[in-house]
Amino acid sequence: MKNNIIEEKKKSILDKLIFLYGKEKSNEIFENIIKLTERYQNNIHNDSDKEWVNEEDVFLITYGDNIKEEGKGALKTLHEFLNKYLKGIITNVHILPFYPYSSDDGFSVIDYFEVNPELGNWDDIENMSKDFKLMFDAVINHISAKSEWFQGYLKGQEEYKNFFIETKPCEELSKVTRPRALPLLTKFETSEGEKYIWTTFSEDQIDLNFKNEKVLLKIIELILFYVSKGAKTLRLDAIGYLWKEIGTSCIHLEQTHKVIQLFRDILDIVAPETILITETNVPHKDNISYFGDGYNEAQMVYQFPLPPLVLNAYQTGNASHLLKWADSLEQISDRTTFFNFLASHDGIGVMPAKGILSEEEINEMVKKAKEYGGYVSYKNNGDGTKSPYELNINYFDALSHPDDEEDIKIKRFMGSQAILLSLMGVPAIYIHSLLGSKNYNEGVKESGIYRRINREKLLLEKLEKELNDKNALRNKIFSKYVELIRIRKAEKAFHPNAKQKVIFANEFVFSFVRTSLDNEEAIIVLNNVSNEEQKVKIELKEYGLEKVNVLRDLISKEKVNVDNGIIEITLKPYQFMWLKG
Repeated sequence: MKNNIIEEKKKSILDKLIFLYGKEKSNEIFENIIKLTERYQNNIHNDSDKEWVNEEDVFLITYGDNIKEEGKGALKTLHEFLNKYLKGIITNVHILPFYPYSSDDGFSVIDYFEVNPELGNWDDIENMSKDFKLMFDAVINHISAKSEWFQGYLKGQEEYKNFFIETKPCEELSKVTRPRALPLLTKFETSEGEKYIWTTFSEDQIDLNFKNEKVLLKIIELILFYVSKGAKTLRLDAIGYLWKEIGTSCIHLEQTHKVIQLFRDILDIVAPETILITETNVPHKDNISYFGDGYNEAQMVYQFPLPPLVLNAYQTGNASHLLKWADSLEQISDRTTFFNFLASHDGIGVMPAKGILSEEEINEMVKKAKEYGGYVSYKNNGDGTKSPYELNINYFDALSHPDDEEDIKIKRFMGSQAILLSLMGVPAIYIHSLLGSKNYNEGVKESGIYRRINREKLLLEKLEKELNDKNALRNKIFSKYVELIRIRKAEKAFHPNAKQKVIFANEFVFSFVRTSLDNEEAIIVLNNVSNEEQKVKIELKEYGLEKVNVLRDLISKEKVNVDNGIIEITLKPYQFMWLKG
């Protein structure tokens, strides 16, 4: 049976190569791919005891040096911290790019195959992979201008010929989707004279030319190398821009989808437990296209609308948009799910909220971000105008006015995180959210980079002192957060693929029911996003809970009586409940 599947995958690989490169080249490329899989096969361990994610899976997003200790490599410090405070709590760790880099805090990679010596080495990564499942970044749309690949190209070395995209400025390029307010092309001096080179994100991030099959083979080798070093999940960074065709938008092209499907086929042969996650900060319809047919492309996609919609709900005290959006979510297959997050190393993207929130509502969030101590990044629209692209602000600070009482700030923040932990999908928590961090304005002032507001490097000694101080904000957030995670991990109804049905009971309460895959357990999730008491009345039979006589709140441990199949509850301001029958 297994051999039949492998043969099917090989045929699928060849079909995709013919689509991308034509019949003449495809057989040779195919043979090279098979050689690569055979080379790495013995170095990859498929020892997972489960086929897919479940309710116990919780991701942590962190830079390799978010926690630092004098005289010790940052990766070692991170590993020790995780083992001391989060063993049994966090299962998966996304270490943001830990390779040598020249800019963009790691996303302009100089050498894909090396660990930044300032952080540690491959032994540190492999040691961490023994205690936590690791997620690596595959930053494969572009590479640093300082890389050997690009420097070799500039010198005219045959090995790197056509590794990058040369094109002259022309009218047709105006159709290209622009994620940043920067030029699309950058002029470089090459061995053949001046050339304009494609640079989607910055002049230091040179787009790779996947029309050159040698580039594809290099990247396939890279992916297999990462899996051999302990990556259980691969984040395909900025993947939507991968393939370029002048005269098109150069985003979400069919060729890009075929390349991702090709990666999936190869991994299904060599390391079938490996999960691909696509990072596409785009509207929902485009985002979920990266699931493919549910079995042939990415297993997870970033849930980009979630951060701005939760923020909108708490800033306005109204959950209407969040309720309507959540009601539209569908399971694509039993082997796909959403990668849910609220905060990350980047800002809070507002583009995915377009079409859900009005321009006026988005502008109100932009205004509040500035009022609450943050910044706003803009993108070019192609017609000379600019639009807000993301809010650069720590999520804790984005939810509340600086003058609000700390107790209220904590309640809002923990309410938002309870949504993250209970919604359909896998939760991914940014380390600064878990540790109760705030705006790091000094980082912005020092660097001029807005995103540094949420990328502070913490000294271990000071961090531990605050985590152990019951009066410190870090202690209050961390202790509450860890307890919520513990509760979540014990509930089958919070399986990423467990059914979800939205309850439209009160526009100020974000509420829904999660039902376990075996239909044996259900949890009613209630989140009061307002600063007022809110009453909720629910007829349980509408949600398949007519046999339930009493409910217990997993958070407060209080019981809620059922009267003739109906529950009536009054939620305090910002209170959230997980009610289990």
